Amino acid sequence: MLESPWVAEVIVVDDGSTDGTRDLLAAVDDERVNVVFHERNQGKGAALRTGFAKASADYVVVQDADLEYDPAEYGSLLEPLEGDLADVVYGSRFLGGRPHRVLYFWHSLGNRLLTLLSNMFTDLNLTDMETCYKAFRREVIQSISIEEDRFGFEPEITAKLARGRWRIYEVGISYAGRTYDEGKKIGWRDGVRALVCIVRYSAIGDAVRRARQS
Repeated sequence: MLESPWVAEVIVVDDGSTDGTRDLLAAVDDERVNVVFHERNQGKGAALRTGFAKASADYVVVQDADLEYDPAEYGSLLEPLEGDLADVVYGSRFLGGRPHRVLYFWHSLGNRLLTLLSNMFTDLNLTDMETCYKAFRREVIQSISIEEDRFGFEPEITAKLARGRWRIYEVGISYAGRTYDEGKKIGWRDGVRALVCIVRYSAIGDAVRRARQS
């Protein structure tokens, strides 16, 4: 990752790991690497919230440490931002002809269904709402309050970007997905929470919340 010409800084958020990762991170000696430790596990959304707040470069890219997504593709992801065409870029696993590991049918179907439902509530035409690989102009992502602590981040941020009318692009990316034996953690409960978040953070859901508070 640090070898990429696009990388100005790497913010590593250790979300309460217990597998020895903390010891490895403590040994990192590179001024471009900013390591932040959570004392307890809080979830993906919480880790991203911490990382976004620490970011100082012009663009912010979400990169999982398990490298299911390839850092060599930062250039493709950032191209619409560099050309001032977009404020946010989604890396789609279902767009284009890049390599894609063949894994779970039901996961793929679930992702497409959640994307469809998200599009219905946001009036976007994304192909992969649930993708991890997202790039933002720093001022955009730092202007949005992230409320979800776990995988609900994906539908939440999509709904809030749509409501903010930010310019969104998609680019095709490769994907080297993991199996559950290899450490994949997302499950059906996260899918149910995603459904809740699609409605909760939509314009309709926001209007209902405001009405209840008034």
